[in-house]
Amino acid sequence: MNSKRLALLLAVSLLAPRLAAAAVSSDPWLWLENVKGKRALAWVDRQDKECVATLTRSKEYTDLKTRLLDVLDSDARLPYVGRIGDRYYNFWRDAKHPRGLWRRTTLEEYRKDSPAWETVLDLDSLASSEKENWVWSGASTLPPDYRRCLISLSRGGADATVIREFDLTTKSFVPGGFDLPESKSEMTWIDKDRVFVSLATDSSTLTVSGYPRIVKEWKRGTPLSSAATVYEGRRQDVSVEAYHYFMPGFERDIVERDSSEITSQVFLRGAVGLVRIDKQDDAAVGLFRAWLLLRLRTDWTVGGKTYPAGALLAANLEDYLAGKRDLDVLYEPAARRSLEFYSPTRNAILIDELDDVKSRVYALRYENGRWNRIEIPGLPDLTTLSLTAVSSLQSDDYWLQSAGFLTPSTMALGTVGGGAPETLKRSPDFFDATREVVSQHEAVSKDGTRVPYFEVDPKDLKLDGEAPVLLTGYGGFEISMKPYYNPLSGRGWLERGGVYVLANLRGGGEFGPAWHKAAIRENRPRAYEDLIAVAEDLVRRKVTSPKHLGLSGGSNGGLLVGNVMTMRPDLFGAVHCASPLLDMVRYTKLSAGASWMDEYGDPDNPKDLRFLRIISPYHNVKKGANYPPVLFTSSMRDDRVHPGHARKMVAKMKAQGHRVFYYENVEGGHAGASNNEQRAFVSAMYYDFLWKELTGPTGRGAPRASTSR
Repeated sequence: MNSKRLALLLAVSLLAPRLAAAAVSSDPWLWLENVKGKRALAWVDRQDKECVATLTRSKEYTDLKTRLLDVLDSDARLPYVGRIGDRYYNFWRDAKHPRGLWRRTTLEEYRKDSPAWETVLDLDSLASSEKENWVWSGASTLPPDYRRCLISLSRGGADATVIREFDLTTKSFVPGGFDLPESKSEMTWIDKDRVFVSLATDSSTLTVSGYPRIVKEWKRGTPLSSAATVYEGRRQDVSVEAYHYFMPGFERDIVERDSSEITSQVFLRGAVGLVRIDKQDDAAVGLFRAWLLLRLRTDWTVGGKTYPAGALLAANLEDYLAGKRDLDVLYEPAARRSLEFYSPTRNAILIDELDDVKSRVYALRYENGRWNRIEIPGLPDLTTLSLTAVSSLQSDDYWLQSAGFLTPSTMALGTVGGGAPETLKRSPDFFDATREVVSQHEAVSKDGTRVPYFEVDPKDLKLDGEAPVLLTGYGGFEISMKPYYNPLSGRGWLERGGVYVLANLRGGGEFGPAWHKAAIRENRPRAYEDLIAVAEDLVRRKVTSPKHLGLSGGSNGGLLVGNVMTMRPDLFGAVHCASPLLDMVRYTKLSAGASWMDEYGDPDNPKDLRFLRIISPYHNVKKGANYPPVLFTSSMRDDRVHPGHARKMVAKMKAQGHRVFYYENVEGGHAGASNNEQRAFVSAMYYDFLWKELTGPTGRGAPRASTSR
């Protein structure tokens, strides 16, 4: 390396901390990042009281909240189940059980209109007896007898959980069993007396992202401190984890180091130690019986062949480890077609693809030396389909779930190679959809890219620019936005005569890895330009006009709407921003932010900092700009996206004289609500806020809610 380049690198490395320090020292609202600081809590309390007093005092709000809660507590809701052994388990919340019941039934009972349920764990009773605010976070069960499980419980809905061993036969926690205190640690079964523990308990075991850095094997009856270390990652990694693959005859231990959000190194653990699987760092690994599965995110040339990004490949694992590169292509993408996900059954692989953001599902089975495609008969049209294994170890049965914007969700049970799946459950019609129609459109973004979006309209919609429109999107982390049945938006928006629009932005996964990569890091503005193009297209087509156009998004979608609002305040009449990232200069210092640098960039790198400031709404909001009224919502227990993002943005915008509201739930985690009552409260608040702002004196609805700054 020449001396000039060395000097430049040294200068850059010295400059980065100075820039970061300058950003901190110039931030007058930094104290709001102290989640439970006395001054910060007093500020939050004032904002909550003002918001609640202003936005929840009307009869329209009260009536809407009641109607939304009726849906959330309804006994007619579809009870989704998962098979554990010979029983079908469901987690259920309603008015009598706000924290919820973990319950089970038989398949014969589940087929009935009113199944007989057996309660396995009553979270309300548990929370009362232990004086804890428990929120259900799931359970992991040990095959093949499915008697023991590891139950995860969160305090107030945070990502951090307590993990405790539970006996499904006695329906009680196991005295002296495996038990982990609250943290972002993970625990998975090896056998009845051993577990893998991915530790994230203190500074010595945490990555900078706040996730596990060390994997240990913990034996029953021994202290965790004596558990043998299996793998130790770097502090700069996102996380490490380990799990046991339980398929009889093909059992294996897997250790994975996630060096970033999208890159990983995967190891097989055996008698000789850890053996690394040769792959591209950004390829995802799966196991299916004797096969290694590789899902590609970039083109890969190997064995004299080139396989495209977005492909799913299979190879005999033993042959692959021996150096052979005989790869079968299980899925090959196209320009507007991508693999959404796959799900192995005992002897087949279920495939869910998106074709121009429309679902296509089928199965693959290896027979007579080749992979054969097996169609799923009796599929509904024009809906989002989801095909998942009932139990990957026990059978070739699958669940087929289907839904659409106007089509209530159904749950059907089928078998790969069998007849049409049997519909077992159907959600009721929670809102009147007979007056609505769904259409798909395309907008042209700033650089000429065609951006699809779905639109749900009243059948008698007049193209006069007067319709109140709720526009939403996500555009990040390769997550696809698909049509789904949402009775809350049905009652809260569509039944009132509103138009609902869902945009499929770059940064998402609708068209595979390339669609995602087109809007990461320095290209992030492409996602925002896409959403602006959709908004402009709605105005051009005279569906609506800016004063009637509302915007809503959460998490990365909150960053999306924060940027679009500051870029084009003239284009929207009101905004809802939930659990958002907004300070992109300090996001890596807050909660799990450091794990997202592949997506956004590293603010400690001066080059990255330059483009991060461009997409940092907190730094771009200006005094004197004519922003639409904004409702920000978040949760004090959100340990994924720090509530400081929303707090600081609200404080800054209020100081600049903008019309802003803020509600921060004391619990709820990243979802913002930990029970049905809280969810109905917040949902009714933002639906009613948007409706009144977009249909005020110049529109077709109730007068605008008044407020003070």
